[in-house]
Amino acid sequence: MSRESEFSPASDASLRNKVFKYIKSQIINGSYGPGETLLESKLAEELGVSRTPIREAIRLLEMEGLVETTTKKGAIVLGISHQDVEDIYAIRQLVEGLAARWAAERLTSAELKELQKTYELMEFYAHKNDVEEIAELDNKFHQMIYEAAGSKILYLTLHNLHQYVQMARLKSLGIENRLPHTLAEHHAILEAFEARDAAGAEKALTEHVRQAYMNIRGHLALEPAND
Repeated sequence: MSRESEFSPASDASLRNKVFKYIKSQIINGSYGPGETLLESKLAEELGVSRTPIREAIRLLEMEGLVETTTKKGAIVLGISHQDVEDIYAIRQLVEGLAARWAAERLTSAELKELQKTYELMEFYAHKNDVEEIAELDNKFHQMIYEAAGSKILYLTLHNLHQYVQMARLKSLGIENRLPHTLAEHHAILEAFEARDAAGAEKALTEHVRQAYMNIRGHLALEPAND
């Protein structure tokens, strides 16, 4: 399927939302870097759409703090700064444990089986050292916990935070010796869910986020800031 057909009005009633999600993902994964100008004409041609959904998507991105519109230069990518990443992980440490506690109390047998399957796939791809696939599975594992917690507000909060650190998480998983620790931390979380141990699940997930945070901090210290 061509990109033009993917974004054609006939393929999705919510064209603006689709364009918005695409541009946002390109900013978060670093394809559109900080300081880069988003040209409406270029994006419209690339996606095979008119300028209207592009303009609307840029307005939404500005509301989320991912771009800044100036009179002279147009829409400039701000991206995710080092401070943004640190803030996100600090907030996750405070609230993600709560999601694990509620999930341990509420998740269904089917949800538990899906978590087990996802963890087994993480083990499989760890043996292949496939960091990108593990990052996808890691994201899925956390998203399932957010859903199992049974709180719409908590899900939306954590889902939004989690997607903003995709690139940083991918780089972090690629750092030497991080993968075995990541697997061990996920296994501890899974064991707590299997035992329906709410306090244990909260502790295990909070520790996992803390360890990921420390790893991210060490990684970001080696990179030039884009603030």
